[in-house]
Parts: sequence; structure tokens; C-alpha cells
Amino acid sequence: MAQFDTIRTGTAGVRTAQIDAGLKAHMNKVYGTMSVGMLITALAAWAISGLATSDAPTAYQISANTYLTDFGYAIYASPLKWLIMFAPLIFVFGFSAGINRMSAATAQLVFYAFAAVMGLSLSSIFLVFTSYSIAQVFLITAIAFAGLSLWGYTTKKDISGWGSFLIMGVIGLVVASIVNIFLASPAVMFAISALGVLIFAGLTAYDTQKIKTEYLAHAQHGDSEWLGKAAIMGALSLYLDFINMFMFLLQLFGNRE
Repeated sequence: MAQFDTIRTGTAGVRTAQIDAGLKAHMNKVYGTMSVGMLITALAAWAISGLATSDAPTAYQISANTYLTDFGYAIYASPLKWLIMFAPLIFVFGFSAGINRMSAATAQLVFYAFAAVMGLSLSSIFLVFTSYSIAQVFLITAIAFAGLSLWGYTTKKDISGWGSFLIMGVIGLVVASIVNIFLASPAVMFAISALGVLIFAGLTAYDTQKIKTEYLAHAQHGDSEWLGKAAIMGALSLYLDFINMFMFLLQLFGNRE
């Protein structure tokens, strides 16, 4: 009997070690995929910003010190800007709805394509904010995101109950932002940005814990295809948390051109 208990305990210990190693590899894939997506977004935003020098052959002046190329003028000063603005939202809804029909490899490529589209949508920040303040706020966001995600991963507290409250907060932010398009109130914009930072800070911790718990719930089944797509969806969730927190912090602390 004692020998059987020893074998059973040893087997359980090996299984736990395998799950721990698998979880580490899973989280590394989530963060790695997200990081590549962030790099693609940053490069796309910078490359497509459409900025030109004042002495360029075809430069369109839109402010005292800001000039656009032909391409920049086409995407920022035409109805095309609305398509570019809402393209990431359409893309992410389509991606979420269709991921079950994709392979893990296809889902990863689609995520990277989405990151490029997001870069196109965010490229206008280079027209509004100074490059120094964009870099500064990005660094602040990265530090805050790392701390929040680490807390969500290591905390023993169950924060799954935050989900519905935070999603309601996101819906409220979207509605308030649409209303403020017509009001154009700086005070309302400040309130939206401050609440947005808090909501997406909470979502960063919540999504990290959710990714961890979902892996632990499904790891015993050994479904590599599901785990591969789960890592992509986890990367997408954290990517969106980072981007939104960055944009709201930029609205609060960014220096405008």
C-alpha cells in the first residue's frame, strides 16, 4: 500500500510539473505573439504616418509645422479616414467570430494582419502628439502593463468577478466617446480618458488571470490546436488592453504638436 501511494504521489508530481512547464510555455507564447503584434503596429504607424518636410515637391500643409505627403493627405483629409478609423473594430469582430474555423497558424497570421491595420489606424497620433511624448507614454504604459499583468498572473485572489463590471465600463466608454464627438467637451474627454486608464488597467490583470485559468482547465485534455488558438486570443486580449491604455494615457499626458 505504501508503495502504491508513493507511485501515485510521484505520478501526480510529474503531472503537476508538466502542467507548470506547459503553462510557462503557453504564457511565453501569449506574450511573444503580443509583442510581435505591438512591433508590427508601431512600425506600421510610423511608416504610414504620411508626414512630409516643408520642402517636399508635393507637401500639404495642415498646421504651422505639419506637412503631409500625397498619401497622408489622401488618408487623413478624405472620407477614407472613416474607414481607417473603424477598420480595426470590424477586423477584430470578424476575427473573433471566425477563429474557430481557422487553424492556429492561420489565426496567428490574421492577428499580425490586424496589428498592421491597427497601426494604420493609429498613425495619426504622429500628427497630433510629439514623437518624444509618444515614446514617453509608451514606456509608462509598458511598465504599468507589465506590473498589472504580473499581478494578475501571481495573485491568489479570484478576480473573475471583475469581468462583467469591466465590460460594462468599456461599453460606457464607447457610448460616452461617441456622444463627445458632438459635444467636443475637454472636460468629458478628460473624464473618459481617466476612466479608460482605470478600466483597461483592471482588464489587463483580469485577462491575464483568465488566460492562466483557462489553460489550467484545458491542459489535461492535451488539445494542442485549441491551446494554440487560445494563445492567439489571449495575445489579442492583452494587445487590446495595452493599446487602449496607451491611447488613454496619451490623451491625458501627451504633448500636442
